[in-house]
Amino acid sequence: MAIQLEKVVETFYENLEKGKITGKKCTKCGAVEFPPVYACNSCGCWDMEWVEISGNAKLHSIVMPAPLSNKPEYKAIGKFAYGEVELEEGSRLNAVVRGINKKKRKEILEAGKLPVPVKAAIYQRDGFKTVVFDLVEE
Repeated sequence: MAIQLEKVVETFYENLEKGKITGKKCTKCGAVEFPPVYACNSCGCWDMEWVEISGNAKLHSIVMPAPLSNKPEYKAIGKFAYGEVELEEGSRLNAVVRGINKKKRKEILEAGKLPVPVKAAIYQRDGFKTVVFDLVEE
């Protein structure tokens, strides 16, 4: 990589290159942090270990990209939205969710379907991989 990364970030991206989505698990309370961090947000413990994330999650909110928040690098994704995602392991984060356009958002909201299942996926951006989520159609 061309830039100098902190070790926790470097390890996360190296794992993505290997096809693994990883977070950090607290050895004291068992909380899983994703994206990975140095210390547990639940109890403050610094003793964290790498774990692979299942990728199973629930989408709790849907926000359509606006002109000022739309990222040109995501045009290749196709239809997508932003939303609050809760991983099966417990972490909550804001993420990109593929498979949602305005029509699909309206359908989900009007039917009162939130939260809906989503699944983490590794997405290749220019020069590096990142994590996005895919809407799971039931």
